[in-house]
Formats: sequence, structure tokens, C-alpha cells
Amino acid sequence: MKRLLILCTAILMSCAATPSQKSSGMQESSELLVSEAQGGPDEAGFKIIKNEQEFRNVIKGSFGLIEVNKEPAINYPKFPKNKKVIVYHMGMFRSGSHRINTIKNTFVKNNILYVEVPETSSGGMEIQVISNPWFIFAVPSDYQFTSVELKYSK
Repeated sequence: MKRLLILCTAILMSCAATPSQKSSGMQESSELLVSEAQGGPDEAGFKIIKNEQEFRNVIKGSFGLIEVNKEPAINYPKFPKNKKVIVYHMGMFRSGSHRINTIKNTFVKNNILYVEVPETSSGGMEIQVISNPWFIFAVPSDYQFTSVELKYSK
């Protein structure tokens, strides 16, 4: 009986000492590249960006109409070569701030890419501005999906 108790204690101690690798691996697998509060279309949706030129055009196009020869200086983030790059348009919001600042986790289930982002208070009805937020992020190139969904968590 004493040996069984020692064996169970040893097993429990070894399991408790093992670090969780899911969260650290997921943090490295997804990367937020650009996030803007304005410039997206009215409808929610996503598009996979295939190359650096398309990546730059998406970012540049978010500034809307710009006078000729007065284009702002844009600091483009580095385009990841070994990942899938996705632009996600969140749709139209009538109040609050909906800009994404962090991606907590990404995973694929039933051909849906779930992007877990922190839930933030939107500011309520006191902020009455129509916004069309969007963001660009990168996920591992082996992710296979047909749609993208945001998952808000605390």
C-alpha cells in the first residue's frame, strides 16, 4: 500500500512539473501584422494575401483618397515568407472602438480558422462614430480553412 501511494505521488509530481506548451506554441504560430480602426468594407470577410505586392496594396489602399504627390510615409511591416497572411475585415460598427491589438490564439476546427482576441469594452453609446476596422495577421502555412471567425475571450 505504501509503495502504491509513493508511485501515485511520483506520477502526480511529474505531471505537475511538466510545462504547458500549447499557449507558447500558439503565441509563436500567429502574428498580428497590421491593425486599423478605419478603411475596411461594410461587410465582414477575409482574403488570403499571396505576395508582398498585394500586402503593400492592401495597406496602402486603407488610407482612402489621397492627393497626388502627398502620399503619407508608410512603414510597412515585414511580409512573412513562411506563413499564410490574411486580411480580415470586421465589417461596420456604429459605436465604440473595435480595433484588434492582440491575437491570443489561433486554431482550425471543421475548416474554420478561429482567431481568439481579447474582449474589450467598446465604450458604449457615447462614441457615435461609424468605423470599419480591419487587421492583417499571419498563421502557419499548413493551416487549411474555408472561413475565419473571431472568438472573443476575457
